[in-house]
Amino acid sequence: MIQIRKIKKELKNEKLIKECAEKFGLLGDLTKMKICYLLCYYPELTVSEIAEILNMPISRVSHALRKLKEKGIVSFWKDCRCSFYKLKDEKLLKLIKNHL
Repeated sequence: MIQIRKIKKELKNEKLIKECAEKFGLLGDLTKMKICYLLCYYPELTVSEIAEILNMPISRVSHALRKLKEKGIVSFWKDCRCSFYKLKDEKLLKLIKNHL
């Protein structure tokens, strides 16, 4: 089980995440950047886990994940009723780890 409180604390530095999102333009917004950050350090999260960590509606997270999937940034696999997402783009993974 992931430690949601611990992860939420890591996302407190919204200024740094926003700067990174602006630098990577492709991601376009803070929500997508936060999702990429989460998947960088915590691979294979579900939509509901991401939504809980970011304190956002599942529909908003799902929409952002769909856009990231269309761009080839994330991939997913299903286990029964849950879809698990992970970063697919190794270059982006390295960039995020170097900047955040």
